Amino acid sequence: MGTPENTQRQQLLPKQAQHSTGSPTTSSPLIRTLRVHVLRLLNWVVPLALFLGVDFCFKKVFEAASIEFPSSLFVMFCIFAVLMVLDCVKPVAALALVKFFDPGVMFINRWLPLFYVPYLVVLPISIRDIPPSSAIKIGCIIVGGWVATLCVSGFTALAVRKAVKTEMIDPQPMEKPPPFSSIEFWSWTVVFLISFIVALLFPTALGTGARTCFLFYLASTILGYIVGSGLPSKVKMIFHPVIFSLLLPNIVACVFGLLSKEGYDAALGFYLTESSSDPGAGDILLEFLGSVILSFAFSMFKQRTLMKRHAAEIFTSVIVSALFSLYSTAVVGRLVALDPSLTVSILPRCITVALALNIVSLFEGANLALTAAVVVATGLIGANFVQSALNILRLRDPIARGIAAASSSHGLATAALSAEEPEALPFSAIAYALTGIFGSLFCSIPAARQSLLAIAGWNNS
Repeated sequence: MGTPENTQRQQLLPKQAQHSTGSPTTSSPLIRTLRVHVLRLLNWVVPLALFLGVDFCFKKVFEAASIEFPSSLFVMFCIFAVLMVLDCVKPVAALALVKFFDPGVMFINRWLPLFYVPYLVVLPISIRDIPPSSAIKIGCIIVGGWVATLCVSGFTALAVRKAVKTEMIDPQPMEKPPPFSSIEFWSWTVVFLISFIVALLFPTALGTGARTCFLFYLASTILGYIVGSGLPSKVKMIFHPVIFSLLLPNIVACVFGLLSKEGYDAALGFYLTESSSDPGAGDILLEFLGSVILSFAFSMFKQRTLMKRHAAEIFTSVIVSALFSLYSTAVVGRLVALDPSLTVSILPRCITVALALNIVSLFEGANLALTAAVVVATGLIGANFVQSALNILRLRDPIARGIAAASSSHGLATAALSAEEPEALPFSAIAYALTGIFGSLFCSIPAARQSLLAIAGWNNS
């Protein structure tokens, strides 16, 4: 026990110390807040940078070695194999690796449509040489092919289900990306306005038109997706956010071309230059496609128990539907006398864009913009009509419904089905990845490519 004077002196000392340093009352909360934001940023930036770096390095190695097999697909298999080995040897290490890359995978899933939208943005320029009669034939192949593939994959899965009689188990829950915030919207709006005005006033501020227009084209693509994603679910069933992502940059190109007197074609040409020395916004977005494929390894690993338990249904249906889709497209294209180069461009109509573009790049003379457009159109058809079609076909089994949706119209139908039928989502997600993977593996075989070319009538390739 001390005297009153000593007690007062002891109470004043901490206060004097606080005032002398000034940090506990003012700077510490700010520093803690900044630290939290920096760590959150690094959580997804570091894994994403690793995805991009590994994909870039292997792409260069494969190009140098003249290997035609898609490098990103090879890396994806390597990642999946490593995870499976670690899961057997040291499960804690496998889970730690998945947890480390999860923020990067979530980032990719959140912005996924933006990584294939560039070819859709420049579609008005890319398809001008396609005759109207050919466009009608392609439209018929898309619709008819979707229905046929849905039937084949759905009934194949149902037949195998009845044969193996494996009971369903509860799937691993799948985390959904967070919605977009108003801060993101207004931040990108400010970026768009400032960069657009600067590009108008100083057209060669960064040396070339593509570099000067880079920011406002990127911002317009992102803003279109954010606006589209914020619409009510019923509206999005008809007007998918992807549509807004391709419309807004085109509107911006029209306005910029008019105000700068460059013209629409020249202005839109700055969006996707296909030049490594002078990339546009579209070129940078396309660089993420390899990372999308790499992320499939983690998605499949999380559903490994489900894949093992229902391997017969999943793999049989995926292989049958992928082969049917590829060869039926080639056959029908030949029957309706569609130009062989156009037939080849639409072969992977039921495969997700990231892998579809990989597939058609193996064929010389294919139109990548047309490939992207056909794949997205197939997905939009599936997103709007897959549930009604499955009900009409009386496919009630969740496994058959999930596999049929993904095998016929990939990710867009998967997303649409999952909103109403969460029990079908895991099977749809697995089939969505595996259909593209098997299609890529198959088309990597020279003999398989030659057979498709021969059926399509393009024997000179």
